[in-house]
Amino acid sequence: MRQTTQAFRERYRADIHPRYNPWLHGAFVLLFGVLAIGGFWSTVHQVRPLEWLTVPLTLLFFNFGVYLVHRHLGHHKKNFARMFYARHAGDHHSFFAPGHMTYDSARDWRVILFPAWLIVVHTVVFTLPVWWLLKQVDANVAGLFGGCLVLGYLMYEVFHACEHLPPDNPVTRLPWIRQMRRLHELHHRRELMQERNFNIVFPLMDYLFGTLYWEPEPAPLPLTRMTMTRMQHQISIAGSPIDVLAYASTVTRWPEWHPSSLKVEGQGGALHAGLRFEEDILAGGRTGHLSWEVNEYLPGRRWSAWARGDHGLSLVVTYECEAQGEGTRFVRTLEYQFTGLAMRITNRLLLKRRIERESAASMQALREMVQKTLNPVGVSA
Repeated sequence: MRQTTQAFRERYRADIHPRYNPWLHGAFVLLFGVLAIGGFWSTVHQVRPLEWLTVPLTLLFFNFGVYLVHRHLGHHKKNFARMFYARHAGDHHSFFAPGHMTYDSARDWRVILFPAWLIVVHTVVFTLPVWWLLKQVDANVAGLFGGCLVLGYLMYEVFHACEHLPPDNPVTRLPWIRQMRRLHELHHRRELMQERNFNIVFPLMDYLFGTLYWEPEPAPLPLTRMTMTRMQHQISIAGSPIDVLAYASTVTRWPEWHPSSLKVEGQGGALHAGLRFEEDILAGGRTGHLSWEVNEYLPGRRWSAWARGDHGLSLVVTYECEAQGEGTRFVRTLEYQFTGLAMRITNRLLLKRRIERESAASMQALREMVQKTLNPVGVSA
């Protein structure tokens, strides 16, 4: 059964060995890598101009290798790479999802960094034999090649960790890091992770192979704790989380079950992150219009969208599903605010209570419509 991101995180953290030390993990990888690079580069002397080409060519080769492994083994199950697939597509992409892309503590590095032993395998099993073969031809090329292969590994680890830093970390404001964080965040969308943005350090191969995908970050909503109104309702619905969320996130069907929704213009079916739609509403006794954009869609787990409307209204609505016996626990969270003082007063005195009643009524209507849609024979009987 699919779980919410938070539930998966709690289970994953509980399974981490109590003796795991994230600082020791990171320090070992960094120290071993630096020593290996120093060892390889210590064999380099009096480099000729053409030999320096080994550096960009090796980093290009490593970039290509990362792209192939990430795209074809990290997101497509192969018998000889089942452990890597389970760790990456299973653990990493379940732990980090749109809206939950940052780690909370150093122990979360366990799901970001490769196992500590992998840099040893990368250096001893792969890099060292190739270095020895090249050394028979040109010792400088061999040394530069070996050191740059290990350097590429360290760059991957560092950049990947930066792409999961909390947003208030000053490193995230560096232009290169910021761009790669955005590309990586887009890659973590459920509908994009098998097709787009596989490079971690530099998106060259994504560009060359046509898998590069970019869209600007949505403008942040001006919601603040001081002026935000938040209401949450939940209900049990007979049906699987995937089916329930797919119906609820089909916005063209909102007028069927939500009393505030009058008309929706947009694409049919469950909407994925980045898609937009328009809605006419009658909420709290007032008519209005909302322009929406979907923030995230994790099938069977979570759907979220934000909107701007008339009278300085801005809002976020989030649907979350969790398996509950043979049915689904459906949670709807609405957060909204008005920029103008008059509307904030009106909301506090009048609108909030009306919207609360309409939201509660929408849950009952949603349950009836989902069960009618998913099991029409049982309902008619």
